[in-house]
Amino acid sequence: MAAIDTTRMIADRRRLGGHLTHIFAVLATWNDTRVTRKVLSKLSDRELDDIGLIRADIDNIA
Repeated sequence: MAAIDTTRMIADRRRLGGHLTHIFAVLATWNDTRVTRKVLSKLSDRELDDIGLIRADIDNIA
């Protein structure tokens, strides 16, 4: 009689789901950072000064 270990298959699916969730979270964070830098780069020096930033701060913000 053959036995199938179903607990291992469930654990493998959870681990795969966790990896995919992590990958999507990393991609979302990267995209948010990219968009933030793009928007801040379009602001004038005066506008950046209004929000308390200088152009050199843009890379450190995101």
